[in-house]
Amino acid sequence: MPVVRDLRLLLQLRDFRRLLTVRLLSQGADGVYQVALAAYVVFSPEKQASPTAIASAMAVLLLPYSLLGPFAGVLLDRWRRRQVLLHGNLLRAALATATAVLVVARVPDWLFYASALSVTAVNRFVLAGLSAALPRVVDSSDRLVMANSLSPTAGTLAATAGGGLAFALRLVAPEGTTSDAVVVLSGAALYLCAALCSLRMPVGLLGPDLSASPTTLRAALLDTARGLLAGVRHLAERRTAARVLAAMTLMRFCYGALTITVLMLCRHAWTTTESDGLALLGLAVGVSGAGFFAAAVITPWAVARLGRLGWITTCAAAAAVLEPALGLPFARGSMLAAAFVLGLTTQGAKIATDTVVQSSVDDAFRGRVFSLYDVLFNVAFVGAAGVAAVMLPHDGRSSVLVVIVALIYAMVAAGMATSAKGRCFT
Repeated sequence: MPVVRDLRLLLQLRDFRRLLTVRLLSQGADGVYQVALAAYVVFSPEKQASPTAIASAMAVLLLPYSLLGPFAGVLLDRWRRRQVLLHGNLLRAALATATAVLVVARVPDWLFYASALSVTAVNRFVLAGLSAALPRVVDSSDRLVMANSLSPTAGTLAATAGGGLAFALRLVAPEGTTSDAVVVLSGAALYLCAALCSLRMPVGLLGPDLSASPTTLRAALLDTARGLLAGVRHLAERRTAARVLAAMTLMRFCYGALTITVLMLCRHAWTTTESDGLALLGLAVGVSGAGFFAAAVITPWAVARLGRLGWITTCAAAAAVLEPALGLPFARGSMLAAAFVLGLTTQGAKIATDTVVQSSVDDAFRGRVFSLYDVLFNVAFVGAAGVAAVMLPHDGRSSVLVVIVALIYAMVAAGMATSAKGRCFT
């Protein structure tokens, strides 16, 4: 099969394998850490989580960085990306360890969120750096679609596996906050392993190809602001890249709204205990991860036949049809099937989007553009959580929200179909 052949060729590339290893360990740690946060914030017996509380937590963790995130891209285009992976993971290991101490100490929520926010902020640097560095370790632009299928999707699967590890650790760890602390510490250990693995790559391998940055703080801030504007102008000149980013942002919003819906269903509608709710959420995450894996296998074949924009159109159209059909009954089985479909369509569209952006944007601007891309992801998810907080009842059953999400998917499909024919994206 062509997919198997291309995958084998990619894995023969030494530097690609090393970058992939860093991604797997790093995102595996993310999965562990995120499950620990979900268990502590949402599924603790003493916390009666509502959609509003969950939305507030997500806003605290994601929105502050989202407002400042574009500056990270400029820094990524000024710093050695290998060093970002090294120091970023080392810093996250230290911060995650601090978070574990705060969990055991039962500190006020604001202090816990401040520590978690720090880990999340550094995470944005690392993920954007991994995406920007990918073209530097692939020997042919023809294999970039396959690389984008394998690498980010493998990272997502690693995060899912990390979540599974976190669930397993909670089963064997002592009851109470100690179990949350043990899970967070295991994530810190994985962050440390990711940092050590990044040392296997030469410092200059991942770029960027730019001169040294200014040394004074004022000059650096001014250059960051100018660089941000240059990155936005560069993206505006690449209309296709801008259009697919807009489409992916809307699809991310839909995915976020449905994620909050499933979380509330697991917490209040489908189970009677916190442990059962957390276990069911883990199953939903695993099923969605299977959809991500299916997207990695299908997308190169689909892009070869439909084109990148055609595949994004197909993914959005499939979600528009299947999401309400499977979601409106609000039954466990149909919702799990919907989780698989949304995992497949969201990740399939993201793979194509990543490839369009990487192919359309100059290497000197990739860090800025991918940081903007990441910020759009965060803002879309926080916005979805806010909308869900307003619309969702306590048990998570809202037919209106499901229908609105389906209409947004249909709008994206129609817009991308128009764009694929060479007309303006709407």
